[in-house]
Amino acid sequence: MTALTRREIVMFTGILVIMGAGWGMTQPLTKIAVSTGYKHFGLIFWQLAIGAALMAFIGVLRGTRLPVSRRQIGICLMVLVIGTVVPNSTSYQAAVHLPSGVLSLLLSMVPMWAFPIALMLGLDRFSWKRLGGLTCGLAGVLLIALPGAEAMNLPVFWVIIGLVSSLCYGLEGNLVARTGTAGMDPFQVLYGASLMGAVIMLPVAALSGQWIPASAALTPEGQAHILASVIHVLVYAGYVWMVGRAGSVFAVQVSYLVTGFGVFWAKLILGEAYAPGIWAAMALMFAGMYLVQPRPRQALAGA
Repeated sequence: MTALTRREIVMFTGILVIMGAGWGMTQPLTKIAVSTGYKHFGLIFWQLAIGAALMAFIGVLRGTRLPVSRRQIGICLMVLVIGTVVPNSTSYQAAVHLPSGVLSLLLSMVPMWAFPIALMLGLDRFSWKRLGGLTCGLAGVLLIALPGAEAMNLPVFWVIIGLVSSLCYGLEGNLVARTGTAGMDPFQVLYGASLMGAVIMLPVAALSGQWIPASAALTPEGQAHILASVIHVLVYAGYVWMVGRAGSVFAVQVSYLVTGFGVFWAKLILGEAYAPGIWAAMALMFAGMYLVQPRPRQALAGA
């Protein structure tokens, strides 16, 4: 990949800020969506259904083919379970008990979990610098779960549950890196996973008693969930485009913006306030993300 010009850097930086602002807003929107008792399976079904409809439209514009081979379908199912069903089930439940800004901080652990998982799978080499990043991230979690939890009266159990989503995303990325995508681009993988997921989660939501009627779209909670689902698809499509144009080293910087904007939107939309320990945790997690970011050669190989 050739070096970016100054004009391209300015343009891509602006797009990156928009992406971070959008992704960061999904956390307070999720908090609103669960505020009146909507349960995780119902929310996951509608997220997948809305996402599948939007990606079908984008897929027509891009000429994207659906997964057809057994291996492609298997990869999409893996992404569905590890990248959507499990992490979203835990994050939706944790959102009932934790502030939105704290959820954004916990989500920033994704690149820090990815490092030890990559070591265990033989996909990366040990690095003291990246170990330091993992240590910073874990120290940030401890600030949230110990003194921060006391100051904000946070239930430690739900802090741990909130970490499951970032652990799943870290695992998902490594598994995809290990198995490959059977010729699919990232958009095709998410497209196939969303379509299959909507079909699978329809009976699960209905039989579990967590079905959310379509009329919920008229409520503030339903509208918040629809907006969060739409933002996710559009920003994800933008992220895939960004990786292809600017490389994943540049695109991965969106992690900082998602975390920062997540806390900002939580304060602006929900009026959340945080104890000093939470701000210290945020600083540690930013340091951790910086230290564990992929090396340029690795990132360009995957772009």
